[in-house]
Amino acid sequence: MDVYLMQHGEAAPTELDPDRPLTATGRRSVGAVASHAAGKGVRVDRIVHSGKLRAAQSASILADALGCQAVDQVEGLAPNADVREAAEILVDPDRPGSVAVVGHLPFLDRLAALLVAGDPDAHVIAFRNGGLVRLVGAEGGFAVAWALTPEVAGGQGDPEGAGSPGDPEAGLRRA
Repeated sequence: MDVYLMQHGEAAPTELDPDRPLTATGRRSVGAVASHAAGKGVRVDRIVHSGKLRAAQSASILADALGCQAVDQVEGLAPNADVREAAEILVDPDRPGSVAVVGHLPFLDRLAALLVAGDPDAHVIAFRNGGLVRLVGAEGGFAVAWALTPEVAGGQGDPEGAGSPGDPEAGLRRA
């Protein structure tokens, strides 16, 4: 099983809108990442999100780009939810297929740490608003395969993350 983790795009401040929808920048960054991933052949079987508007909007953009029809709000993906419970429900390294979890920090950071290091308090990757991380099954759990940031997906990213011009996975930052 492959697990994709996406932090929602930039959201409006609570003072402007208590529902915190994506800003124009947030929609653009998620769209750029989703389009870049789709262009590199990324496909997912299911996308889940927390139900918060910014996560639902990000999940919808990702689903449209990847052609994923199965998009569900799932309880237990809130910013401070228990990642062990979520991992038991959503993730099985021995199961074929893939799932994308669109959510929030610190939840995504703790989920990645649990899946990769076995410890939700470890730090295994730095998330970015609108960024996408791919975890792949590895001996005893998962490993970080790559991370894709909005800057790289939009063609303005860190040259070290962009790969060489002939690289079929250019823009996918290897971990």
